[in-house]
Amino acid sequence: MSKPTITSRAHPLWLAYVLHRLSGIGLALFLPLHFLLLGQALHGAAALDAGLQFSEMFVFKLAEFGLVFLLAVHLFGGLRLMAMEWLPWTPPQKTLAALATATSFAVACLFFMKAI
Repeated sequence: MSKPTITSRAHPLWLAYVLHRLSGIGLALFLPLHFLLLGQALHGAAALDAGLQFSEMFVFKLAEFGLVFLLAVHLFGGLRLMAMEWLPWTPPQKTLAALATATSFAVACLFFMKAI
């Protein structure tokens, strides 16, 4: 009997692939809002200050946590992708890639704790 084949979605690093793509989409959605807020400075300091008042709300701090998490995941995901393309992978290196994802989550949590 032959061994059953494993589909790509059953591979542990498939989650890293999905997180990298979703974090890129999330960042692409964030940037227009960020530029809109920064554009308030063109209308004077009072308009910018009014826009920045939102940053004191808890939901905004939660969104900042999400942003830092997305940035960290996208960074580590991009590094993982480059390493997969350019380096021969061994099982311990695959474990390190999963550790990099966990590290990105920990860094985002630390920023979130500081923001609260």
